[in-house]
Amino acid sequence: MLEKQLNLFLFMDGARLGHALTAQANDLTLSDVSNLTDVFYIGGTKNGALFGEAIVFKNSQVCSEFDYVLKQRGALLTKGRMLGIQFYELFKEDLYFVLAEKANKYAAQIAEAIKEVGYEFLTESATDQIFPILPKTVIASLHEKFAFYVWKEIEESRAAISLITSWATDQKSVDEIIEDIKNSSVPE
Repeated sequence: MLEKQLNLFLFMDGARLGHALTAQANDLTLSDVSNLTDVFYIGGTKNGALFGEAIVFKNSQVCSEFDYVLKQRGALLTKGRMLGIQFYELFKEDLYFVLAEKANKYAAQIAEAIKEVGYEFLTESATDQIFPILPKTVIASLHEKFAFYVWKEIEESRAAISLITSWATDQKSVDEIIEDIKNSSVPE
C-alpha cells in the first residue's frame, strides 16, 4: 500500500459514522473501519451523545503526544470519564447503531415522499441527510415549521435544502413534513 511505503497515516472523520455504517448500501463494519485506519473517531453528538467524540488510535506512533497536545490546547476534560459513560451506554445493546438506523429510515421515508411528489435531489443519499431541490415557495412554507437551511441555490426559483433527521426525530414529525410536502405546489 502506497501510504505505508510513504509512511502516511490514514485518519477517518467519524462524525456520522453510525449513519454511514447503518446505511443500506454499506458493506463496512466498525471492525473494518478499525482495521483500515490508523486513527478514527466515533461521532457522539450527531447520534445521541450530549457532547464529544471518541477517538480511536490503532497506531501508537500517532498518539504518543496526543494527551500533551490536548492539555496544551485546553481541550482535556477534567471529568473526562463523563464522556466515556455516554459511549459506554450508547454501545450497550447496539443503541448507537439502532439510533443511527432509525434516523436513516426516517430520512428515506421523507426522500421517498419527495420523489413521489416529483421533486429532484441534488445528490442521492443513503443516510440521514437528504438534499431535495424544491421551489423557493415550498421552502418558505416548510421553513415556518421545520428547521433546515438552504444548501445551494439552483436557479432563481429553486434551491437545494439540507434536510437531516436525527436520533431524536420521531415518526410524528416525519409524517408531518411528508404531509406538508405532499400538500405543496406541483413541481415545476
